[in-house]
Amino acid sequence: MLKIKSKRQGAELTSILKDENEMLFDGKTFWNRQSPILFPIVGQIKEGKTQIEGKIYEMSQHGFARDMEFQEIEENHYILKYNEQTLKKYPYKFELYVIYKIVGDALQVTYEVKNIDNKKIYFGIGGHPAFKCDYSTGDYEIVFEQNEENIEFLKLRNGLIDTENVTNILEENKIQLTENIFDNDAIIMKNIKSNKVILQNRNTNKKILEFDFTDFPYLALWSKKGAPFVCIEPWQNTADKIDSNQIYKEKENILSIEPDEIYSCKYIVKFY
Repeated sequence: MLKIKSKRQGAELTSILKDENEMLFDGKTFWNRQSPILFPIVGQIKEGKTQIEGKIYEMSQHGFARDMEFQEIEENHYILKYNEQTLKKYPYKFELYVIYKIVGDALQVTYEVKNIDNKKIYFGIGGHPAFKCDYSTGDYEIVFEQNEENIEFLKLRNGLIDTENVTNILEENKIQLTENIFDNDAIIMKNIKSNKVILQNRNTNKKILEFDFTDFPYLALWSKKGAPFVCIEPWQNTADKIDSNQIYKEKENILSIEPDEIYSCKYIVKFY
């Protein structure tokens, strides 16, 4: 049996109970978030500034949606609509929907962006759920479902994507979660063949969860030193590159939709 709770602030998940066992990080120690929505940027933009429609706008890491109060349409179904506050940071008229749904024994998280402007709009979007896992014990691993011979690991330098990649840390299509694995910030991957990864105990092969990110070209892993959680993050785009020209619509993998169009993507988490 799966039960979930969420809140209007940031349209953020606050609880995932699997047979009365809490699977979501509590957001009380180490990090004050649990499952923020990343919109309309993922990661940082160079110097905190970007050029949109010929003007310079400022946005903090991961955008503004995670810090805003959404309207609750119905239980676990939210909308954020553009307003005067958002237009000062991002000059597009949009509706952002966040929908949490239990499907069988899995949680389905859907993001929908509707263009209610009279012009094409551009955006980034991603998820950032934090799952309970004492990774620093060295007892856990991330397992990919496919043979990842072409996977790339991106390097972060001061929050931006470096021009060179980092060493491939996959061993037999697994990432071993060690105490020091996040010392250089998030692990960011692209060119991934797999649609799913599994978080499991490496000693017993006992699965904790299976994470389906089929709709997303990037996957990131992150935590804080010694923290009892691991974030598995499906992203549509990433932070700016260190040599970025800071033009928003030219960001790698930036999404765009025409007036009245709706963009939709989802991820699915099955718990064991």
